Amino acid sequence: MKDIAKRFPENPLLSPADLEPSIEGLHVACLLNPGVFRYNNKTWLLVRVAERPEQSEVHISFPVLTAAGETEIMEIALDDKELIATDTRVVRYKGVDYLTTLSHLRLLCSDDGIKFYEPEGYKKLFGTGALQTFGVEDCRVTFLEDKYYLTFTAVSDNGVGVCMRTTTDWKTYESHGMILPPHNKDCTIFEEKINGLFYALHRPSSVDIGGNYIWLAESPDGVHWGNHKCIVKTRSNSWDSARVGAGASPIKTEKGWLEIYHGANAGHQYCLGAFLLDLNDPSKVIARTVEPIMVPTEPYELSGFFGHVVFTNGHVVDNDTHTITIYYGAADEFVCGAKFLLVDIFAALGYNLQLE
Repeated sequence: MKDIAKRFPENPLLSPADLEPSIEGLHVACLLNPGVFRYNNKTWLLVRVAERPEQSEVHISFPVLTAAGETEIMEIALDDKELIATDTRVVRYKGVDYLTTLSHLRLLCSDDGIKFYEPEGYKKLFGTGALQTFGVEDCRVTFLEDKYYLTFTAVSDNGVGVCMRTTTDWKTYESHGMILPPHNKDCTIFEEKINGLFYALHRPSSVDIGGNYIWLAESPDGVHWGNHKCIVKTRSNSWDSARVGAGASPIKTEKGWLEIYHGANAGHQYCLGAFLLDLNDPSKVIARTVEPIMVPTEPYELSGFFGHVVFTNGHVVDNDTHTITIYYGAADEFVCGAKFLLVDIFAALGYNLQLE
């Protein structure tokens, strides 16, 4: 598998030890793939910060939010016969799935795109209400018509869906609730309307019929979505055979809308690929990479909270150098950076191929 990513020599840019926990009694277990945007001449990350209590040798403990927004710690004996804890990310207890960590979103900024810090005066974004009691995750940020759209995964015992908040100043937010119900995630809105409509990529899931595929939706107002179409599927015996999901907002190029996406195989190895959509009708897939454009190879990508993972949902485009800088989660623990040349991605695309 070919890898055309040019990783930052400073990687990892952020590690769990770099941030303080949100409340006493928790520690930062991992930092995950951030949403990315430009604001006030700086590069900003909206990092997913996953926290949990320190673990003991006899109990597994994890935090959840109550519907009122209070943090509650659950503690279960490791020898409890009703506990299934074979996955570092999810435990099952008495027939109910719980996350081993509780995630919130935290703003960091940088003058050079490498060294990031938490600025004063910007609050952390926590889950709110009954649909976000297991936390908020994997935010994509879209800037469209002077407004920032934050689409993120909301998790609770009701399931996994997509919620949205909007802001113009990163100080005040308007909540739009759950815009795509369970089971759904990996939602990103295009940064330009097409024929007067908003467009978004998203990933509904099915465990029985269908699969973990990328879909396209359209909206008259950015809140109410319809006319859903499945556009990119998994491919058998491939690096993206188990699931695929959108990264950040598609990039408008002369050749079409370029989307960097993640794919995983049956062994839960996450890589990055790309596909190209028609400029006027984004339901038409023009091309798709056969091989991944980025593969977990570095030690910080192979080993961590959940190894063999590169996963992005945020980037910055430099139109002068025709370069894409992605910020990505590595091994579900670190935040890293890498650059791609547009010409290299276009060269990796396969045309006139079976796209599924």
